[in-house]
Amino acid sequence: MNIRDIRQEYTLGGMDDSHLNENPFTLFDSWFKEAVNSGINEPSAMALSTVGTDGYPQSRIVLLKGYSEEGFSFFTNYESQKGQALAVNPKASLLFFWPELQRQIRITGDVTKTSKEESDAYFQSRPRGSRLGAWTSAQSQVIPSRDLLEERYTDFDRKYSAGDIPKPPYWGGYRLKPLTFEFWQGRESRLHDRIYFRQEDSSWKAARLAP
Repeated sequence: MNIRDIRQEYTLGGMDDSHLNENPFTLFDSWFKEAVNSGINEPSAMALSTVGTDGYPQSRIVLLKGYSEEGFSFFTNYESQKGQALAVNPKASLLFFWPELQRQIRITGDVTKTSKEESDAYFQSRPRGSRLGAWTSAQSQVIPSRDLLEERYTDFDRKYSAGDIPKPPYWGGYRLKPLTFEFWQGRESRLHDRIYFRQEDSSWKAARLAP
């Protein structure tokens, strides 16, 4: 197999200059709903990139759990690698890639924690197994074996067998408030469409970028 020969032509759509006049949140909402309605797997999956405490960038897939003009929210363990990175440098980027639609969206911005009330409400909406998993896993910490995880899960399952499972104090949400958006639509001959938005003086300035 020659990796250099792996390629695909992009022919599904395009972006004309009318998109330069759109609100990026409205455009995101339209594209996200198209991704959901298309039936693709995990349309809410996004690559979250942070700068680690060692100065190196780190990326991982997380799930989007809400969006509005206030920002894009996700939930995690605050003591994880991404939580530690955001505590030192609360700036991040999000990347959505939907190959079935030949589209991607990049978003950069500042990150803050969601309120305790919002984190509590989302935690209680999760399946019971996911709530137990949050107590079980000291995320990103070295562990001796998977047996330890399974033992801890069993212990917490027994501990909370008779009642509600509270949110761990080290678990909650973050919200990224966008400063930039870039919408990418694949086109033939690698002449892709890229529409870039940047917030300036409380308004959005748009431009077309070369592919």
